[in-house]
Amino acid sequence: VNSETAYTIPILAFAFVCHPEVLPIYTELRNATKRRMQCVANVSILAMFVMYLLTAIFGYLTFYTAVEAELLHTYSKVDSLDILILCVRLAVLVAVTLTVPVVLFPIRKALLQIFFPDKPFHWVRHITIALSLIISVDLLVICVPSIKDIFGVIGATSAPSLIFILPAIFYIRIVPEEQESLKSRPKIQAICFAALGFIFMILSLSFIIIGWVTGKSRSGGGH
Repeated sequence: VNSETAYTIPILAFAFVCHPEVLPIYTELRNATKRRMQCVANVSILAMFVMYLLTAIFGYLTFYTAVEAELLHTYSKVDSLDILILCVRLAVLVAVTLTVPVVLFPIRKALLQIFFPDKPFHWVRHITIALSLIISVDLLVICVPSIKDIFGVIGATSAPSLIFILPAIFYIRIVPEEQESLKSRPKIQAICFAALGFIFMILSLSFIIIGWVTGKSRSGGGH
């Protein structure tokens, strides 16, 4: 246990947050049903878990304590012109690029519903929001020294919100009190679930910020 431990759980939580993409993928399914969507989610999360696990194990066995926040950056230090490493970096770049439209859709949809709920569709507004989001992300990646910090903060904020807090609040608000009172077992469980998310968020952010202030958090690893 050291100063890096504060990043472990947030990054793990962030790695498995796929909630914003569920609805866009569900609408694209042929004969979309809850069972088919559950099957897609199970296969996707299992595949990602296996890939994450293998990457973590072999990355650590290769470099041990010298491994950096971005594993590919560590491999590039060994041989930056190695064909296999370049192919892997290119594959990651293509995967991230193709993921952008899927992630962008729910964010833009939410912003349009919040700020322009009664406005008709307009291409200028549509493109402006998309470009603003992409430019903001690019600036964030350029300015932040380590991708670990980005994953840590997002994992400590958005992950608890999407996994613990918002589902619990939605359940409490959607189910009427006439059907289930606040003292009922399911709603008490939902309240505890949301409280767990808040505790996780506060503790994770506190440890990360303390690491920044004290300088114990390593800034190694480029983009």
